[in-house]
Parts: sequence; structure tokens; C-alpha cells
Amino acid sequence: MKVYRGLEKFKRLPNAVVTSGTFDGVHIGHQKILARLKKIAETTNGETVLITYWPHPRLVLGNDNSIKLITAFEEKIKLLRRFGLDHLIIIEFTKEFAKTTSSDFIKNILVDKIGTKTLVIGYDHRFGHNREGSFKALSANAGTYGFTVEEIPQQEIHHIAVSSTKIRNHLSQGEIHISNQYLGYPYCLHGKVVKGNQLGRKLGFPTANIQVNSTLKLIPSVGSYAVKVELEDNVYDGMLNIGIRPTLNTNPNESKPPLTIEAHIFNFDADIYEKEITIKFIKLIRKEEKFDSINDLKNQLLLDKEKATNILLKSTIKLS
Repeated sequence: MKVYRGLEKFKRLPNAVVTSGTFDGVHIGHQKILARLKKIAETTNGETVLITYWPHPRLVLGNDNSIKLITAFEEKIKLLRRFGLDHLIIIEFTKEFAKTTSSDFIKNILVDKIGTKTLVIGYDHRFGHNREGSFKALSANAGTYGFTVEEIPQQEIHHIAVSSTKIRNHLSQGEIHISNQYLGYPYCLHGKVVKGNQLGRKLGFPTANIQVNSTLKLIPSVGSYAVKVELEDNVYDGMLNIGIRPTLNTNPNESKPPLTIEAHIFNFDADIYEKEITIKFIKLIRKEEKFDSINDLKNQLLLDKEKATNILLKSTIKLS
């Protein structure tokens, strides 16, 4: 997959099979579009093109500055490589670009610059200034500019339409098992192992404190999770806690303790400070709670480990 950070170096294709969108999460709905894109290209001797945007439009337009993303941008590129695309064009999304009309987008970008012969879009796709463009607008212009347009119906699981927004909502509630169904792969956090206060080691559960690479990445709800841990090309079972550690936080002057992300890797004991680590979430074990004593916390951690082990043993979700 060739990656173009802008349209400048992209050379117009004789038979481009194109889709566009933010593709946050590259969930199963997105995957259906990509599969169709590839199928059309194979049967028409075309080349596949995905147009995406960075930063996320909702961040630029100022109507949702608090949005967190399912996939950090480099993570999204890595995911997209799995689907055998020929070209990925990244357009910088600015307030000026947002003023582009749907007709200008069709003529200047899709037709003149890219050479679109077939356009594949999702059922809710909108484009152009104020999201004025639609499947209807594309269809009306297709004959004039010599391309065809195809709309992919919404992807559903259990009769619920899949969307990036719904996945974010489930992650925020700790409903990892539902998010994973919609994504088609385990939700991931990527980061670096940093020094903590080593309280976990004193409890008999040493943890890797994780500093997530992207500040825009969505952190799931506080709680304990069964996870897979990728470290230096190895995969380990583990459990991870996201929260403020209410049982261990004894500082009365700290009104809002910092959120910590700590992974306990099963059957593992090595110095991994400053190492890159990937956490793949499988299922929530329990929500965070405050215990009456350190001993009660230790007993709960033993139960958590047993539950996590059983969850991971029974899990059938593909890790990649």
C-alpha cells in the first residue's frame, strides 16, 4: 500500500476504484467497504484508493473538541495495510478544506486528480461543505463525469447498525466484548512502560505502568480487564487495571488522583522499563472498587487472575 500525505505526489490513475472517509477503528462496516473495493478492482483491472482525513474533522470544526479516537492515526494506517489496498491518500483536514463544495470535491479531487471510475461509499456517507454531499448527489454527477457509484448497506450485528460512535460508547462503558465484535479484532492500546511506585510488586502482583502513545486515544472505562500483552514479538496472558487505585490512594490532599493504566503479565518477571507494549483487551472482569483493607484487595486480585485466565482460555477472538 502506497501512502500519500497529500494529493501533490499522487499520479492520476486510468481506473481508480475509490472510497473515502475517516475510517476511525476500521470496524467491520469499514471492512465490508474495503472488501467490495478490492473485489471491484480485481474484476475491472483497477487500482484501489482510500481517501482519508487528518486531523479528524470533528476536532477541526470545533463542534466536538473532546472526541477520543478508536485508532490513533499511525495505528489506523497499520490496520489498513491488512486489506491489500493499493493507495492511501491522507488529506489534511483544515477549516479551509471544509469549505470545499460537494461538486468541487467530485470534479477536482475524485475525477480530475484521482481518476475515479468506481466510487464505493457507506450507507451514511456525507461529504463537502456542511456535509451537503450524499449518495444522491454522487449518483446525479456520475454520468456527467464518467464514473459509477455504489452504496454499501449498513453492517449489522444482532440487528444493531455498527458505527464508530457506537463503538466509542461501548468502550467508554467498559463493554469490550461488544466493541470487539463490532471491530472484528481486540481493542488495543499502544504505549511505553514507565516507572511507577511499585505498589503492585508489594502486593505480589507486579505491574507494567503504561504511558499511552497518543493523547487522542480513547481509554476504556475504569476497571479490570482480561488482556493479551504483546511485548518484543511475544504474546502473554495478563490482566490490566485502569483507574485511580482507591484502596491504595491514601493522599488526603489529592482531590483528583491521576488515572493509571497498569498491566500484570502472567508468568513474567523481567525489566521492561521504556519498552514499547501493546495491550489487546478481551473482556471486562469487574469495575473498579475500593476495598476495606489491603488484604481484601490482594484476595480480589487472586480471584481476578483466576477469572482472567478462564476468559483468555475460552476466548475465540482473532488477535490480528
